[in-house]
Amino acid sequence: MSKVLIIISTGFEEIEAVSIIDILRRAEVQVTIATINELETLGANNITIKADIKLEELNNIEAYEMIVLPGGAQNTLNLASSELVQQTLKKMKDTNKYIGAICAAPYVLHHAKVLNEKYTCYPSFEKKIDSAKYIENENVVKDEKVITSRGPATAMEFALELVKTLKGEETFLNVKEGLLVTYF
Repeated sequence: MSKVLIIISTGFEEIEAVSIIDILRRAEVQVTIATINELETLGANNITIKADIKLEELNNIEAYEMIVLPGGAQNTLNLASSELVQQTLKKMKDTNKYIGAICAAPYVLHHAKVLNEKYTCYPSFEKKIDSAKYIENENVVKDEKVITSRGPATAMEFALELVKTLKGEETFLNVKEGLLVTYF
């Protein structure tokens, strides 16, 4: 079974986190939610999610095929300033694992020096990343093993791309059909 690690902190974007978690689990992907705060972590819009584990207690990062970061401005700044998050991202990149980030979170990838050339993100955060390879007119950008997306409205499309990447076209189409997604 595919395993994905999702890291959140105070101020995470709830639509993105829950969409990713839900859609991956519908595809029978094992999802672990880690936090750099308390297990009960408050999102940007006052919704609390109970994480499975504190990131500092996770000792089997090599068991995961993918790491995903939801956005949210405060969450992004928290994750970018966490040395443990930076080390975890670098370890995933060094072991050729998939890395995903949505909304403002590609900034965290940039900060950890794991963002590839082409990416998308929440409009205005590309200025913090300072890259000529920002793609503003695509909802999801896949550059080798790094997958990025724009924001809350693209969360479902992003999550389904993660499913396609991990589980293949057939599972992607089955989950997409079950969700009644017809707009992409």
